Amino acid sequence: MSTFQEKVTALFADHETLITKKNYPLAHSNGIYNRYENPIVTAAHTPVFWRYDLNEKTNPYLMERIGMNAAMNSGAIKWNGKYVLVVRVEGDDRKSFFAIAESPNGVDNFRFWDYPVTMPDDLIPATNIYDMRLTAHEDGWVYGIFCAERHDPNAPAGDLSSATATAAIARTKDLINWERLPDLKTKSQQRNVVLHPEFVDGKYALYTRPQDGFIDTGSGGGIGWALVDDMTNAEVKEEIIIDHRYYHTIKEVKNGEGPHPIKTDKGWLHLAHGVRGCAAGLRYVLYMYMTSLDDPTKLIATPAGYFMAPEGEERIGDVSNVLFTNGWIADEDGKVFIYYASSDTRMHVATSTIDQLVDYCMNTPQDGLSTTASVNTLKNMISHNLEIMNNK
Repeated sequence: MSTFQEKVTALFADHETLITKKNYPLAHSNGIYNRYENPIVTAAHTPVFWRYDLNEKTNPYLMERIGMNAAMNSGAIKWNGKYVLVVRVEGDDRKSFFAIAESPNGVDNFRFWDYPVTMPDDLIPATNIYDMRLTAHEDGWVYGIFCAERHDPNAPAGDLSSATATAAIARTKDLINWERLPDLKTKSQQRNVVLHPEFVDGKYALYTRPQDGFIDTGSGGGIGWALVDDMTNAEVKEEIIIDHRYYHTIKEVKNGEGPHPIKTDKGWLHLAHGVRGCAAGLRYVLYMYMTSLDDPTKLIATPAGYFMAPEGEERIGDVSNVLFTNGWIADEDGKVFIYYASSDTRMHVATSTIDQLVDYCMNTPQDGLSTTASVNTLKNMISHNLEIMNNK
């Protein structure tokens, strides 16, 4: 039988093999992006010394003392030359926390920093926090906006499921020390709030998602836009919807901004998630759109349908049939790393370029919102292609 130390050594060896495994792009590509063979961060990627008490006296059977259930929904930023994710790690106790994992190349070898993020509480502490969007703003701060979940104080006695969601705000200069700012003040519940990276008319600009309840959007019409004077006391006084929800589309139930948009010479590139209802429940997919450089509230490109949907093993997990994103990184050479989670369980990466993503947005037909319109769009491309083929 192996000694305690031999078991510990084996644990660390297996972990090192996992996190150093080379990740390769899949052979097939749709011309828009490349998926990769392996997830980049999972619960098993969390450090061994987070999960196991390594003292033989207090843990003679080398049991896992603090279980990790999932690693998902990561904010992303290029930091000191590394590709850095602020990962939502969920323990077996269902509490989520933030932890930082970094990679030298953006597609594999992600290693967690020794300690999770110590996030200060707001005046009213949250029970759970998750899904941080990171924005390096032109004011010099890196902001993290995330969901703060609390039990609904107005819930009937015995109702332990009703909750409230607010947009929590923190900022940092080093990703280690975080200054907690007051939660965003709004008239409705808010999730998926994202900070625009530049001032607009001298104000901070937020992408919002107003909703009537914790889960249901209700009268919330889609992805909103609001200007605030001060992030240290942020309040939404006026809010307009810039990307609406529509019946019988991939975003009929709800939609939300993913990471902050990427600035290009053609406009702002946006990555978002859309949700529709189906027989299996709610289906989450990713989609894209573009807005004007002169007026970030003005849509200039709205390609139809989803940009990315769960495939294969991505469809299975704690909450199946889900893709979600709140982080991407655009390198100076134009390469884009798209970080997305599958089924509330694990993190993946896909790569593309700014040129490809702009081409996809600008030249993909928009949704005509009916079968007739879709068939006409398809017939037009078929006719065009048959003409090309017959002239060869």
